Amino acid sequence: MKSQPLAAVDVWRPVMEAAGYRCQCTGSCGNEHAKTGGRCPREHDAYTSKHGHLIRLMAAPADPLTPQAKAVALPVGELRAWCPECHTAAARRAHSTGPVDDAPALFDL
Repeated sequence: MKSQPLAAVDVWRPVMEAAGYRCQCTGSCGNEHAKTGGRCPREHDAYTSKHGHLIRLMAAPADPLTPQAKAVALPVGELRAWCPECHTAAARRAHSTGPVDDAPALFDL
């Protein structure tokens, strides 16, 4: 039996079952995951070989830039299973390559 979060199990479980309890990152974190067919190999409740800690997947928006206030209200179909490392790296990468605002710069008159 896989462990489950203390809250939002009715949302978390369908996302995990659809993902096969495996991270659904396909390279948006910057890692090509070449050894595992382009998909992150991390599975829920499995141990990492490098550090020996348990992996706890989370149900998060497919777009890592989605604000938390909007993410809470998303339906199950718009969520993906993410390991924390891939989600953090994907969000960081999306922020650095995100769209540039059209706001005027400091010295634009």
